[in-house]
Amino acid sequence: MSDCVLNSSDSVKGVPHEGARDECARDECAQQEYLLTPLDRALVVATQEGLPVTARPYQTVGEQLGISEDEVIFRLENMKDQGVIRRIAVVPNHYKIGFRANGMTVWDIADEHIQALGKMVGELPYVSHCYQRPRHLPYWSYNLFAMVHGTERSQVEERAEQVKQMLGDACRGNEILYSSKILKKTGLRIASGSK
Repeated sequence: MSDCVLNSSDSVKGVPHEGARDECARDECAQQEYLLTPLDRALVVATQEGLPVTARPYQTVGEQLGISEDEVIFRLENMKDQGVIRRIAVVPNHYKIGFRANGMTVWDIADEHIQALGKMVGELPYVSHCYQRPRHLPYWSYNLFAMVHGTERSQVEERAEQVKQMLGDACRGNEILYSSKILKKTGLRIASGSK
């Protein structure tokens, strides 16, 4: 789902008209809504925990909902185009495939360089999340956050050093914050029986 929350009328706030996402200001976009049909809602509920592991997952979902595989694909693509769904992708459990050392790297980047450098960091193959966040001076000077994955801490530290070299003089400081325990790891979930 998008970063937006469904309200009681099953609409998603913050979704602009087609093609306008990059053209309108955030507050203007927040005024527009996408109305989910009951079938769209059922499709989101049926797929929000992941697609079934079958040879034809969209067909399997379609059979559950009483619609064709093509209809499932069409509706998911439409919701993606409208911004209701951010993406459809494989999301591996990085712990199960050996990436147990994961560090949230935080960086103090000169504001005039954060967009370009953040994009470069976010495209690195070992970075799964990359965000710009506000500083909270004088206590927290970091404004770029990037989750760096590795099989062990030394690999995360090597990769963080590579990022630091890439950032160059625009980087005024950094730290690596390691997780000690996963408390919750899911996106927004819609309850199947409620609005």
